[in-house]
Amino acid sequence: MTLDIPRIEQLLEDGVRDRVYPGAVWAVGDASGTTASGAVGLLDPTAPDEPMRLDTVFDIASLTKIVAVWAVIGTFVEEGKLQLHTPLGTFWPEVTGHPLAQVTTHELLTHTAGLPLRANLKNLYGTDPQDIRDGVLHEALHRAPSEAVEYTDRAALILGYLAEHLGGKPFDSLAASRIWEPLGMTETGFGPLPPDAVARCAPTELDEETGTHLKGTAHDFSARLLRGTCGIAGAFSTLTDLGRFLRHMLAPAQTAFGPSWIADSLRVRTGELTPARGLFWHPAPGTELHEDVWVHYGFTGTGMWISPTERRWAILLTNKLYFTRDREPLTRVRNTFRAAAFA
Repeated sequence: MTLDIPRIEQLLEDGVRDRVYPGAVWAVGDASGTTASGAVGLLDPTAPDEPMRLDTVFDIASLTKIVAVWAVIGTFVEEGKLQLHTPLGTFWPEVTGHPLAQVTTHELLTHTAGLPLRANLKNLYGTDPQDIRDGVLHEALHRAPSEAVEYTDRAALILGYLAEHLGGKPFDSLAASRIWEPLGMTETGFGPLPPDAVARCAPTELDEETGTHLKGTAHDFSARLLRGTCGIAGAFSTLTDLGRFLRHMLAPAQTAFGPSWIADSLRVRTGELTPARGLFWHPAPGTELHEDVWVHYGFTGTGMWISPTERRWAILLTNKLYFTRDREPLTRVRNTFRAAAFA
């Protein structure tokens, strides 16, 4: 494969021109490292002398579900401490006797658990973290498990709580000790960020309370409600750290999660149900299953792809949320970027 770098650069520069995002960073690589990368646009449109840089820190939003939740859960599976098809109520006292007891970890990871769909945690359960935890873990199901594929953030939130039960530590500590530190992801962590990292952070959505764009504080309201750390979102990272994570997936070492977890996750686990899902990963839009390209996106404008068959990965990080919540403009950019990265 010959990577068409000018095509990628022009695509992303056009996105800046069209105000899809203020700026973007990207990289394509393989098991040995990064083969190409770049940065376009500005860190902040109000600061024309601050270009977007390769070391910019991003609010990675739902990529938290991959680099924290999916990865940590994978370590417990590979250690034999968690079986994917065992009902949660048989080993987790917090959910025993409640509707969630019949659900399995596999159903949470494939979004087939029948959980309630999107909802405002504050309106339902208040602002106390323990009340939120109790409410989420004891809520009635929306439908019977394994009946349909329905994406909901609650799956990741529950898996984060499950990890805390299995590991006996707060979720941020588990993510750091089991994944980020072993992989050398020194610039990945949950917010709010310290001042030195905030200075390199790409701002996201306008905070109506302060009249300023969020910077170094998670955009996701659930993450902020839960003091910055939850399974849904809240992590910040850089292009380099996410590249380390994806490189590990193609060449797993003895640290962190291993090859069996990766292989089991990057294949269809939903049978005849649609849309097809792996374990938290899903086939990239615009590709066929035989192409073996898997993706996960973040609401703030982030995304990463991996292909075990092609032995290749790609990352695109933007702060598109600075301008709009409209998904369509960035969707077109993402799909074109993916096509160029895996041509």
